[in-house]
Amino acid sequence: MIRNLSVVSLVLLLSTSTAMGAAATTVVTPLKAADIASRNVAARGGLSGWRAVQTLSWEGKLGAGGNRKAAVAEPVPNKRGAELPSDPRPKEEVQLPFLMDMQRPNKTRLELQFQGKTAVQVFDGKTGWKLRPYLNRLEVEPYSEDESKIASMQQELDGPLIDCAAKGTQIELDGMEKVEGRDTYKLKLSMKDGETLHLWIDAQTFLDAKIEGHPRRLDGEEHPVEVYYRDFRAVSGLQFPFVLETRVLPIAHPTSPVRAVSTPPEKIVIDKVVVNPKLDASLFSKPEIQVASSKK
Repeated sequence: MIRNLSVVSLVLLLSTSTAMGAAATTVVTPLKAADIASRNVAARGGLSGWRAVQTLSWEGKLGAGGNRKAAVAEPVPNKRGAELPSDPRPKEEVQLPFLMDMQRPNKTRLELQFQGKTAVQVFDGKTGWKLRPYLNRLEVEPYSEDESKIASMQQELDGPLIDCAAKGTQIELDGMEKVEGRDTYKLKLSMKDGETLHLWIDAQTFLDAKIEGHPRRLDGEEHPVEVYYRDFRAVSGLQFPFVLETRVLPIAHPTSPVRAVSTPPEKIVIDKVVVNPKLDASLFSKPEIQVASSKK
């Protein structure tokens, strides 16, 4: 469970506005990629406002569990022809409280309450650790190679379009697409570390609508991931999403008669955002077995 929350450290970096809830009725004006990025920065609160942010704290709940499948899903037989066991997850989704602290340039501490225990995930900018008592693993463990790679590739807390030139990010307009019924600009972002991802910007509000997440391995295959942003609110003059939904997409196999099973979306509901909280340096140190909550 805590491993899946490594995605949170990425998806919470971007922000949007309440204006996205309105219906799009005006004609979309063609723009260059640089102009779209500039308008996005302004809509999110402005460059100076984001440059002043050194720390962020997020509190909320993560939806977990639920073994509902999409209507197109069919049982997938194993190699011997028998159907695989049914999904063991609870049928109803549960809400798990979490707290995430972030500090520039790339420090993150994530706490998750699960089964009456606190799981912890820490990345100090170079090295990561995790503590998973809900699995009866009471010793601090280092990040796996994949977890370290994902953590090191995460954007700073202001997201990929703030100071994009200084970060060495190249931006291209990759066409226009509908996202949840609204026109969006699809941007291709090429990072200086070689990573490439796509970000969709609402054509009317110029605020983030969707972003590609890191692919997730399921049943031995890499599945595309998309993250959507909703219920956007202003905090300290900046815009933050208060609902985020992660969708793991099924992989189509044209030569196979078996259709892939869709996994339920994972929803994150934010209860509180604090801009520039005072964070103790020890929060980003290697966690001890008995972990005290960092909640202020």
